[in-house]
Amino acid sequence: MLTTALLASCELPTSYGDFTLHVFGDADGREDVIALVHGGPDALHRPLVRLHSACFTGDILASLRCDCGPQLVTAVRLMAQEPHGILLYLPRHEGRGIGLVNKIKAYALQEQGMDTVAANIHLGLPADARDYRAAADALRQLGVSGLRLATNNPSKIEALVDAGLTVERVPHGGFVSPHNSEYLRVKDILMGHLDSSGSGLVG
Repeated sequence: MLTTALLASCELPTSYGDFTLHVFGDADGREDVIALVHGGPDALHRPLVRLHSACFTGDILASLRCDCGPQLVTAVRLMAQEPHGILLYLPRHEGRGIGLVNKIKAYALQEQGMDTVAANIHLGLPADARDYRAAADALRQLGVSGLRLATNNPSKIEALVDAGLTVERVPHGGFVSPHNSEYLRVKDILMGHLDSSGSGLVG
């Protein structure tokens, strides 16, 4: 079983609310999971959880090529409103796990007409290389056995269920713009996401 250690924790006041920040990682001190936690265990409600894959271009530079930035901001706002909310930020998931350099190479191929899946395959990479075992391990260390997961990605649900967690899906999509509509359509049609584009398509 993958073991993810708690490396550091602190209190973190933000413009959205007050949180506790935990960093989980491997034995070499490399960050696997950053957990932003609001509130604590609530006997009446399972925590609302979002697994958010790092996206330098979307989260930091406000790129319109994807929906990552709006997803992140909305998730933090939602967590701040919950009796118990947990955002897991996954720094090794950049570009669906292929890393920033390869993601930018894939972007260049998309500018030549390829979709996101075809671009990754052209580079000899998987369409989605993400691994959620460290996220599941961090949730267990945070005392979570059942949760409401804000996602449109069935792979995230499957990974947490396979790890022994009880998962109820909460839709988290519809962040559509003229720049990312095709990207979202590909996620729904080719990757089986659950109506990320707000088009009514359900994979």
